[in-house]
Amino acid sequence: MQELQITNYKNPWPKDWGQKTSIMGVINLTPDSFSDGGDLNSPKKVLDQVNHFLLNGVDIVDLGAQSTRPDAEEVGSNIEIKRLIPYLKLIKSEYPDVLISIDTFNSDVAHEALINGANWINDVTGGRRDKDILDVVSKFNCPFVITHSRGNSKNMNELSNYDNVLTEVKCSLRTLINSALEKNVSKGNIIVDPGIGFSKDINQNLEILRNLDVFKDLNLPILIGASRKRFIGEILNEINPKDRDIGTLAISCVCSQFNIDIVRVHNVEMNYQILKVSDRIYRK
Repeated sequence: MQELQITNYKNPWPKDWGQKTSIMGVINLTPDSFSDGGDLNSPKKVLDQVNHFLLNGVDIVDLGAQSTRPDAEEVGSNIEIKRLIPYLKLIKSEYPDVLISIDTFNSDVAHEALINGANWINDVTGGRRDKDILDVVSKFNCPFVITHSRGNSKNMNELSNYDNVLTEVKCSLRTLINSALEKNVSKGNIIVDPGIGFSKDINQNLEILRNLDVFKDLNLPILIGASRKRFIGEILNEINPKDRDIGTLAISCVCSQFNIDIVRVHNVEMNYQILKVSDRIYRK
């Protein structure tokens, strides 16, 4: 890894952070993501999507160049960087003020993204897979999403055995948080995600969503990424992920009721509208 070049971000946090349910909009630069893989396969389509997001209330854009769906192939850092960096530069050139999160568990990818204008790192393994990512996040002093998961895309569905899913997920998050703090990641930069859909079955996902207050004890902002996931399809009997937006909205309302800090979603426009109303009801 080349020598780190530190970027001083003026403010890497969304407007009104902590005062509403902020929205992270998903842009997958992959051919195989479960919901929209291959949809955004040109510079024009990507820029149009970013523009649509910005017109419809997005707070941060989450770029991913490695699918983390069940059974996805890992392409490696080099391919991930080749997919990601040109689009990251393009978005930043057209929309220099947009906050961009990078969905990666590879330290090399995180480093390259941060020196090219990214603002957050969103690691679905929370630093578990590549511990060097913690050094990168620490040196760049950027927000870092720590997600609970087990295993990898190939075996995570086989790793959903818990005696108590709430206790074990929370304990695992504490361990990941402590590992980050030991690497001098600022506590003020950490966001936690209980990992809906990652190594959890439908009932475990629902148990977490019913008890989101359990994770408030971690005293950190919370992100929920449930958008279009399989358990919503199981409830609605919807095979096509793009037909699960209404189910996703129900979860966003739950998050608003629990004063969750941020939701990660595919359909920004619908979620912005429903959260505008839901936040008005539930947030004081």
